[in-house]
Amino acid sequence: MTRMFDTVLVANRGEIALRVIRTCDRLGIRSVAIHTDLDATAPHVRAATRAVRVGSYLDVDEVVAAARTSGAQAVHPGYGFLSERSAFAQALEDAGIALVGPTAAVMEQMGRKDHAREVAVAAGVPVVPSYAVTDDPAGFALPVLVKAAAGGGGKGMRVVRTVGEYADAVAAARREAQSSFGDDTLLVEKYVERGRHVEVQVLADHHGHVVHLFERDCSTQRRHQKVLEEAPAPTIDEAVREQITTAAVDLAREVGYRNAGTVEFLLDVDTGEAYFLEMNTRLQVEHPVTEAVVSTGSTGERIDLVEHMLRVAAGEELALRQEDLHLRGHAIEARVYAEDSFHGFLPQAGRATLVRWPQDVRVDHALESGQEVSTSYDPMLGKVVAHGPTREAARSALLAALDDTAILGLTTNAGFLRALVASEEFRDATIDTAWLDTAEVPEPEPDVARVLAAWTDAMLAADHGRTGPFRADGFRLSGASAPFLVHLDRTVRVHRDPGGASGTVDGTPVRQLRAEHHVVRLDLDGRRHQAVVDADRHGVEVVHRGQRFVFERPDVTLQHGPAAGAGTLTAPMPGTVLAVDVAEGDRVEEGARLGVLEAMKMEVALAAPFAGTVTTVGAPVGSRVALGEVLFEVEADDA
Repeated sequence: MTRMFDTVLVANRGEIALRVIRTCDRLGIRSVAIHTDLDATAPHVRAATRAVRVGSYLDVDEVVAAARTSGAQAVHPGYGFLSERSAFAQALEDAGIALVGPTAAVMEQMGRKDHAREVAVAAGVPVVPSYAVTDDPAGFALPVLVKAAAGGGGKGMRVVRTVGEYADAVAAARREAQSSFGDDTLLVEKYVERGRHVEVQVLADHHGHVVHLFERDCSTQRRHQKVLEEAPAPTIDEAVREQITTAAVDLAREVGYRNAGTVEFLLDVDTGEAYFLEMNTRLQVEHPVTEAVVSTGSTGERIDLVEHMLRVAAGEELALRQEDLHLRGHAIEARVYAEDSFHGFLPQAGRATLVRWPQDVRVDHALESGQEVSTSYDPMLGKVVAHGPTREAARSALLAALDDTAILGLTTNAGFLRALVASEEFRDATIDTAWLDTAEVPEPEPDVARVLAAWTDAMLAADHGRTGPFRADGFRLSGASAPFLVHLDRTVRVHRDPGGASGTVDGTPVRQLRAEHHVVRLDLDGRRHQAVVDADRHGVEVVHRGQRFVFERPDVTLQHGPAAGAGTLTAPMPGTVLAVDVAEGDRVEEGARLGVLEAMKMEVALAAPFAGTVTTVGAPVGSRVALGEVLFEVEADDA
């Protein structure tokens, strides 16, 4: 006899915490959120039945104590943080609290890439050729991949193409692995230049039942960080599907796995070989695409992976049988990050002044208007998931959804995602794991956004106001026919006809279709465009097709800090100074590293622009700096 939990503590934050809480609510289970001071009023805290403060999401003792004091019989760790820490699993076992995941022993074996590799070899599953970290790189068949043995998410990974790069890559990967997972153990493997990343979702219970829920393709990734995921994999045939799903089930059964897990494979495009990469002993970020395409039984009921995880953790027998599981249609997920994808993928932070998520697709998020986005945590803000009867239908639905995604106040990658999904390469499913590292995804031009900004500004000026949402009816009953000169990044001439529903912008015919609640829809010379627009005394901010454009007024003085000359290095992102390698008065050569800035687990090295003398060191190690803050100044030798 088994009994479902009364209370479950969710040891995470953000969208995944909300995702678990929703299933708990549906099942009538009390949910307990944990939070740091930074997250005291976060959406997941407000959504839970109860909340408990912790100093850190990574503190095993605090999280276990929170579970004890709240009366939780189980802990769902989500992904990231403690989700793959065997020490955490063991501490819960010792406390008599169930982990919604595998046992500590299995997690130790399969949650670490190095141990999982040994298990795969013992099970006869093919693995990627590897080297010892301490081996002489002169003997490697380059390129190789240096990666953290613990954790995932692309953290602690470096590709090494020359012998001279190896030492720095190992050092950087160790730092990142220690910071992200508290474990700096590394693995070195052959780097497959043209591979496809395909993973298999498995579920197993305490009674010996193991099933797979087919596969996902996660090949669209940058520096091993997934960007787009889809199910089923669009480029494999039934023979490869049978090979990898069978291998995944066999591996899970061999190690005595319980609960949800993901077995990852690398398919070599050139040779056709499939290599085992690792096993993620937790719920994956991309699990919604599996939930969207896998149905069970004759009714075609969709799967809730979190529900099955909870039931298995409570000791129930798995209700799913392999012969009852079927694929239905296609699903694609886009990860929305706080980053400037078109300018170095640098992390962004700040206040999200206005947030609009699409309504007609699944969106897992924890970001709302007015919320502060910090560099203290992972930059993912949400996931937009589209489903359709075919891959092309799902892709079209995702394009429309990203068009309706608007985050103002800080830059996100939504516009980049939209351009990526619209690309021929993604449309034709020709992308491999290395493609995005060198691909040039064109940055959207600002022309249409400028027209939308100028028209909106002129419309608001006609109402003698520049703040607040637009009028509810969206149209003007009267209006001056004289042109407006709107001063943005350049002067734009707007002519509005009497009534205000049509006119021209720099001669382009405009017909206003909608203007309410910050949403502006215009017909521009026969083509319809919609954007979310916010105008104030400093300028006009526009999100068009996911891409954020900020048009500042030239007559408004904004606080950008000191003017930066050729020898001034400013913070390219808000973050923490990780290293300072020089002191004032030091002489440096061109390209010498001056220091390192870190934000959201991403490191950026700052190098001397030319040979000269360091005249300013603006911030010490450990200090938090703002975007544009002066960090170093170098005076050239010939100054």
